Amino acid sequence: MSRTKDRVVRPFDWGLDWIDANGHAPGTSPHTVLRDWVSHVLSDSSRFFDTPDTSEYTYRPAADGGAIAFPSALNTPHPENNTVHGTYFRSVRHHRGHRAVVVLPQWNADPDGHVGLCRLLTRFGVSALRLSLPYHDARKPPELNRADYIVSSNIARTVQVCRQAVMDARRAVGWLAKQGYERIGILGTSLGSCLSLLTAAHEPRIRVQALNHISPFFADVVWRGVSTAHVRAGLDGSIELDELRRLWLPISPQTYLDRIREKKTLLVYAKYDLTFPVDLSRNLVEEFKRRKLPHELSILPCGHYSTGVAPFKYLDGFVLARFLDKNL
Repeated sequence: MSRTKDRVVRPFDWGLDWIDANGHAPGTSPHTVLRDWVSHVLSDSSRFFDTPDTSEYTYRPAADGGAIAFPSALNTPHPENNTVHGTYFRSVRHHRGHRAVVVLPQWNADPDGHVGLCRLLTRFGVSALRLSLPYHDARKPPELNRADYIVSSNIARTVQVCRQAVMDARRAVGWLAKQGYERIGILGTSLGSCLSLLTAAHEPRIRVQALNHISPFFADVVWRGVSTAHVRAGLDGSIELDELRRLWLPISPQTYLDRIREKKTLLVYAKYDLTFPVDLSRNLVEEFKRRKLPHELSILPCGHYSTGVAPFKYLDGFVLARFLDKNL
């Protein structure tokens, strides 16, 4: 996980142009409009994350990672972002149940992020479909150097673009099912971990989830993590943490824990993580225990970014691959 530069402090915005704000009297405060919208979303998250099937997949096979593309189920104002791109690594090892995993990398991952992990999975007999998250790689509009629009001080846009990522992952699951895969899991790191849990909570074809760097609440990581200090700077003075946590509940793992009771889960966190503060990771583990949710736990002896360098990346990769091999 490489450390990105060019962090830009962007102005605070409620993001009402990203939601349907109808039904409110003229002059209603943006805060009230957004709070009501979030309450409506939480009342039926299955509808919010509902993803229509598509047959518009294109696939170009290659010896080492074929390219797949398909339309996103959620349209954004940026045409580049509305086509989903992925790389498919097919395992040639025969294994029970014909197994595959959707892989969601971390925020601002480069196009090669998690490719090595995908290749490792194939050695365990698990095929892997690595997706580029919204506003990453070829999905990034010209005005962006980083994938700022998926995590930012624009409140509603952050919710909607994370929702888009979940819908993209569900369409990726659909493609894998069309290829005949009977046992499908999901693996995510950092932001990808959060999005993976949201996907597993709303996608019945996912049996197993491996969550690499974890927190119960989206807002707390942004507010406290060293990697999102520039986002926090855009939020400061316009919103407090308690309210931000409430408005970002639709994209927070804590909201959906009861929906993953039947999923096999691996929780991984790093002992010296400053991006996902360790007490947040421990809080999620304790919540799994309190609710008696079946899970396995692995604690890495490193920090957030050092997870991506030797020798820790090998340890992390082995832990993730072994869990998926055993449970999928």
